Amino acid sequence: MAKEFIKGNDAIVKAALLAGCESFYGYPITPASEIAHAAAKYFPRVGRTFLQAESEIGSIQMVYGAAAAGERTMTASSGPGMSLKQEGLSYLAGSELPCVVVDIMRGGPGLGNIAPEQSDYFQAVKGGGHGNYKLIVLAPNSAQEMCDLTIRAFELADRYRNPALILADGYIGQMMEPVEFPPPVKGLPAKPWALRGEKISDANLINSIFLDPDELESHNRHLQAKYALIAEREVMVEEYHTGDADFVLVGYGIVSRILRSVVERGRADGHRLGLLRPITLCPYPSVRVAELAGRVKGFLVCELSNGQMVEDIRLAVEGRVPVHFYGRMGGNVPTVEEIYAVVKGQLSVTATA
Repeated sequence: MAKEFIKGNDAIVKAALLAGCESFYGYPITPASEIAHAAAKYFPRVGRTFLQAESEIGSIQMVYGAAAAGERTMTASSGPGMSLKQEGLSYLAGSELPCVVVDIMRGGPGLGNIAPEQSDYFQAVKGGGHGNYKLIVLAPNSAQEMCDLTIRAFELADRYRNPALILADGYIGQMMEPVEFPPPVKGLPAKPWALRGEKISDANLINSIFLDPDELESHNRHLQAKYALIAEREVMVEEYHTGDADFVLVGYGIVSRILRSVVERGRADGHRLGLLRPITLCPYPSVRVAELAGRVKGFLVCELSNGQMVEDIRLAVEGRVPVHFYGRMGGNVPTVEEIYAVVKGQLSVTATA
């Protein structure tokens, strides 16, 4: 199939249509606005629903309604908009309603700016809303993966009846690259639990309220068992030269592409560097990190934030080897030379320790 030169944000919309998404409810915000623009253009053309809501809060509640009716449905936003959606995400997770949400991260906190950051990690991975819930979080690092992981997100959301989040920095959303789109998904899963406008589904009352403490605890235990199953089955990670590495760089999104060049630069100078890129941020590849910690001399975690994902690496490593951090904020993206200088500094410290 011929490739199309397309922006990452636009690739998400075309992939959603190929995945069988029937409705998009959103409110534009930079750097995610192209997703709403493309959805407004393409969804009605093929008989699907696009609606610009009055706010981010309205859009996530519309997603709740469409998901409860059994539709494949989605929304998209960025930092401030994602903050407004957190209550709805908690309701969706508590009600076990599948949907796809896209967060194209911008600089924060507050209004911040529209430049790329990765500072929504805690909000996405640790749960920005109330209660004991988790989202499935996927982190693409190319326009092709914006397509592939969007389709994957719909599959996982339906399989586990759980919201799935595409977490991408502004660079990945705005970047144009060739994308090969797959054929449309056939045979969407049946949803006998959905509440439709039919007598047969009258008993399918979907909500997240359990007034009896024992019933709510039982529901929570059911959710935790589901999250454990997702962690067992659905971890995705990319590795580059980790087989013989004695120092591993860790990053996701646009940072992972920079780190790949740092690994190549270091190996050209004789340093045995490797790269680990988490593709699923939730569930996190903690088991693989722990395995590597048993034989490498250290890790360097790079993020476009104040250091959020690095906490998951430190939890997995359990102090067995040093875990260093390097981050930029405000929309600044480090260069290969900048990170390589940090790596050489850490290698020097490790050699003299």
